[in-house]
Amino acid sequence: MAPTDEHGQKSSWADDLLDLPPPSCVVEGTTKTLTEYTYDENDKIVKVISTFRIEKRQVPKAIALRKGWKKYGQSVNDPPGPNSATTIVAEDVTMQFVTVKDEEEAEKDDVKKKLLDQAKGQVKCRLCREDHWTKLCPYKEQLDPLRTSLMGEDKEEESASAPASSTGGKVLGGSGGKYVPPSMREGANKRGESMGNRGRDDAITVRVTNLSDSTREQDLQDLFSPFGEIVRIYLARDKNTGMPKGFAFINFLRKEEAERAIEVLNGFGYDHLILNVEWARPSGTQS
Repeated sequence: MAPTDEHGQKSSWADDLLDLPPPSCVVEGTTKTLTEYTYDENDKIVKVISTFRIEKRQVPKAIALRKGWKKYGQSVNDPPGPNSATTIVAEDVTMQFVTVKDEEEAEKDDVKKKLLDQAKGQVKCRLCREDHWTKLCPYKEQLDPLRTSLMGEDKEEESASAPASSTGGKVLGGSGGKYVPPSMREGANKRGESMGNRGRDDAITVRVTNLSDSTREQDLQDLFSPFGEIVRIYLARDKNTGMPKGFAFINFLRKEEAERAIEVLNGFGYDHLILNVEWARPSGTQS
């Protein structure tokens, strides 16, 4: 029992510890047995036996030197090693530092993987720009006969103009592969005669409206090129946002080619919209 004072009350815990037997420590090989005494909840002396396993580990030289330092204060007479009464030994925590460069490379790899996954399986039709194969396009029956006839005529024209283009390449290249301006080539009448043809010729210009916001110049090139040779394509865009305004102008080289394009594509369904194709009005004419 814990000692009590003259009034029958228990003394402080410091006085109780003085009456407890001192702790003992026994080391046998790699096993250390520590015996301590304390009071339980019923004020009875309880013996606590703790068993430790002694392990030898290689540590940095600085840590080994620090363990050999002489202790001071209340631990001046303690043996080497930590004292459970004054020291709490925690488990070793291993930390792995990740540099910023590794994180950036990992993020780049994730972005590349996502882009590749998004690009997989995307197929665009050359006729209607939908997500399916051109062979399975629902408008194929409407455009196949027309494209076949037009492509036949184009092949005949290409075969007829092949010799002229081959001879023209030599003129363009000049002697020694140097570029020769049009005004300096053979058969040229005067310099700068081609400057007057840079303006838009309204006689063979087609105006197409009701275009979607995702339309590009290349889409118009693919849509109108089967009807004939295209000189110029102008897709109107907003100055601030750069988005298409919904209309464009296509200049053909021949008037009959422009007439065929208007006849076939006026009212044609393209990109979920019905196209309106007509002759372009003169520049000064108001709608």
